[in-house]
Amino acid sequence: MEVKRFYRTQRDLATALNNLVDAYWQEKINEQELIDGVKSIHENNKDKLLKNNHFTTIIKQQCGKRRLAVIEKILEIK
Repeated sequence: MEVKRFYRTQRDLATALNNLVDAYWQEKINEQELIDGVKSIHENNKDKLLKNNHFTTIIKQQCGKRRLAVIEKILEIK
């Protein structure tokens, strides 16, 4: 699955994260691809993904609790 490095808006970023996690759940990609994709997105879009070490409001609204739980474990956010 191809993942862009940089996203213009938080909504675009949320859509990409949703697609990535959904592809993993549907077994279209393996666990390592999910981890690499999430970390790559996080490294290049920190300001759009997190604010004060918490997910931004738009990311929370667009992604939902289950997807964010997976992303949170990958990024090891405390």
